[in-house]
Amino acid sequence: MIEDLNMEELNIAREAFKEEARERVAELESALLELETSKDKKDAVERIFRALHTIKGSGAMFGFDAVTKITHEAETVYDMVRKNKIEITKELVDITLPVVDQIMAIIEETIAGSPIDNVLVDKIVSSFKRFTSKTVDTTSSTVSSTEGNAPALETQGKEVTYRIRFRPSHDILIKDIDPKLLFEDLSHLGRFKVFAHTDCIPEIDNIEPEKCYTHWDIILTTPYGMNAINDVFIFVEDKSELKIDVIFDSDSINEGIYKKVGEILVERGDIKEEDLQKVLSKKKLIGEMLIENGLVDSSRVESALIEQEHLKDALISRQKMEIAASVRVPLEKLDRLVNLVGEMVTLQARLSQTVSLRNDPELMLISEEGGRLTEELRENTMNIRMLPIRTIFSKFRRFVRDLSVELGKDVSLVTEGGETELDKTVIEKLNDPLVHLIRNSIDHGIELPDIREAAGKSRQGIIRLSAMHTGPEVLIKIEDDGAGLDIDAIHSKAVKNGLISENDTLNEKELYSLIFMSGFSTAMNVTNVSGRGVGLDVVKKVIESLRGSIEMDSKRGAGTVITLKLPLTLMIIDGLLVKVGEEDFVIPLSAVEECIELTKKDIEKGHGKHLVNIRGELVPYIRLRNEFRISGDFPEIEQVVISRGNNGRVGFVVDNVVGEQQTVIKSLGDFYKDIKGISGATILGNGKVALIMDVNDLAKIAEEDKMINLNLNPLERNKL
Repeated sequence: MIEDLNMEELNIAREAFKEEARERVAELESALLELETSKDKKDAVERIFRALHTIKGSGAMFGFDAVTKITHEAETVYDMVRKNKIEITKELVDITLPVVDQIMAIIEETIAGSPIDNVLVDKIVSSFKRFTSKTVDTTSSTVSSTEGNAPALETQGKEVTYRIRFRPSHDILIKDIDPKLLFEDLSHLGRFKVFAHTDCIPEIDNIEPEKCYTHWDIILTTPYGMNAINDVFIFVEDKSELKIDVIFDSDSINEGIYKKVGEILVERGDIKEEDLQKVLSKKKLIGEMLIENGLVDSSRVESALIEQEHLKDALISRQKMEIAASVRVPLEKLDRLVNLVGEMVTLQARLSQTVSLRNDPELMLISEEGGRLTEELRENTMNIRMLPIRTIFSKFRRFVRDLSVELGKDVSLVTEGGETELDKTVIEKLNDPLVHLIRNSIDHGIELPDIREAAGKSRQGIIRLSAMHTGPEVLIKIEDDGAGLDIDAIHSKAVKNGLISENDTLNEKELYSLIFMSGFSTAMNVTNVSGRGVGLDVVKKVIESLRGSIEMDSKRGAGTVITLKLPLTLMIIDGLLVKVGEEDFVIPLSAVEECIELTKKDIEKGHGKHLVNIRGELVPYIRLRNEFRISGDFPEIEQVVISRGNNGRVGFVVDNVVGEQQTVIKSLGDFYKDIKGISGATILGNGKVALIMDVNDLAKIAEEDKMINLNLNPLERNKL
C-alpha cells in the first residue's frame, strides 16, 4: 500500500495514523493500569491485545517498521497471556508501560525524518522475547496455525458474517490434527460461535476412540475475508465436507437480518419449504413443532437458534459502529467555524434590534425564525468543541502510579464524573494545573505506608479526582485522605516570608489562600518533586486566566480538598450588560450574586470608605467610573453589582443595569493583551463594542491602589 502513495499522500496518511495511534496508545495505557487493579483481568488483556494488534497492522501499512517490530513482540506475549501460557506479573506491566511512550516517540521521529534508535528498539524487543522464550507451545507443532510467524492478515475494510459447515473425515484425529486448534485459529479472525452436532456418535460399544464422529456449524463475523477462512482449513479441506456461505454483509440492507428459525433451516437445506408450511399454522414455537413432526432433530434447531442470535449481535454491533463513527477535523477549522457562528450571533442581534425599530410584522417573523436557527447553530457548534474530561483524567493514572513508586508510597487514583464535558481549550489548559495539584497531594498529603498504618489508616492512600456540572460551570475536585494541612506551619512560613505579621489574625480559609502566593512552600527539603515554592501560584494564575477560581479546604489528619470552579466554554458566556455614562460593560453572569441600589445616604454611612452594608455584611465596592476614567455626572441612584471573586465578595458601581446578554467573546489583540481588568470584548446588537470585565483582576487592582481592602477582618469592619 505504501508504494502506491506519493509523498504528499503518504504524509497525510501518516498524520492520520499518528492520531489513530494516539487513541490506541491511550487505550493501551489505560488497560495496562487496569491490569494491576481490576478483577476482570481477561477484559483488560483483550483490550491490550487489540490495541497492540491495531497499531501493528496500521504501522506496517505506512512504513513504521520499528513500531511494527515492537508491537509484534508485545502482541505475541499478550496473546500467550490470553491463552494462560504466561502469567500476569508486575514485571510484565513495568516492561510494557514504557513501550507506550516509545511508540509515540518513534512515530514522531519517523514523520519528522529523524533517525530511529535501533539499539533501543532491539532492547525493547529482547525484553519481550525473554517472556516468550520461557514458554514452549507443545501443541502447535502438529498443525499449521495463523499465530507465530504467519504473515499479517489484510482486512477487507468491512465485516462479513459467514456460516461454516464443517464435517471432517473420520480419520482426522489419526492424522494428528486437532479440530479444536482450527477453531482457535478462527477465533483470531473475529467473533464466532460454534455448535457441535453429536447425532452421528454411535453407541458406546461401537465407538472407535481414534475416529471423529462430530461435525460442526460455525458462525463467524470477520473483516478478513473468505481467503483467511480457507487458509485455516487448507490442510483438511480435501478430505472433509466444508461449506462456507455469506449470510450477512455489513454493506447489505438490514431488512431480513432477523431471520426466523424456519427460514434458516430451509436456507441450510435441513428441511424442505413444504414441510415448513405444514406446521406454520400451529401455535407452538416453530422449532418445537418441527421436532415434534420428526422433520428435523433438536441439535439442528439449536444450531439454527445460535445462528439467529449471532446475526442479531452482528447487526447491533454494526449499528453501534455507525453511531460511534466520527470525522477528524483540524482544530483550526473548528475554531474558524466557531468564530463565524459568533459573527452570526452578533449579526442576528443587530438584525433583531433593527427589526424591532421598524415595527414590521413580516420582518419580525423572519427575524425570529433567523434567531431560532442561529441559536440552534450556535448550540450545536459549541457542542462540537465539548469533550468529556476523562480525556485528561485517564492520563493521571499512569502519573500517580509512577510518582508513588518514586516516593515509596502506595497511592491509588479514583476518578468520578469523567463524562462531564468541557470546552476543548479549557481541557487542554487544565492539564498542567492538575499535574501540580496531584503531585502536591502525593508528596505533601499522602503519608508513607508505615506512618498511615500507625495512624490507624489503610496503607494505601486514596486521591479522588472528580468533576460535575453546576449550572454554567464545572466543579473539579482533587481530594486526598492524607495528613491534611498544618495551619501552624503555614502561619510560621507566612510570617517568615513577610506575607503577614506575627500579630495578624487570619481564619483557616485566609491562611489556606497564602499557599497560592509566589514562593510559598512548607516543604522542609527541596526534592525532585517539590519544595522550591514553584507551582501553586502558577496554578492559580492559569485557573484565573480561564475565568475560574480555586479554593482549598483541609482537616488535620483527615486530608485536603481542592476545588476548581471553571466555565464550560471560553468562547461564549452569559453576561450582565451594564452602563457607565455612555460606555457599555459586560460582567460574567456566573460571577454575579445580586444587584442593589446605592444612594447618597449609603455613601455617607461609609465614612469615606468604599463599603456598603448588605444585610449586616460590609462589602467593599469599586467605582467603574473612576477605574476607567469616564467623565459625566453621577446619577442620583447608582447600581452596585455584587460579585464573588477569589478573595471574597466585591461590588462594582455602575450607572445602570441593562440586563442579561449572551456574549460572544472577542480578543482585544496583541496590542491590548496586557490591559488589566479586561478579559475581552463583544459587539452589541447596536454595533457598539462592550468591554468584558475580569472580576478578579479589577479587585486586585483596586486593592493594590488601596481603594478597598478585601481582606478586612471582622474586628476592623466593626470599627467602620
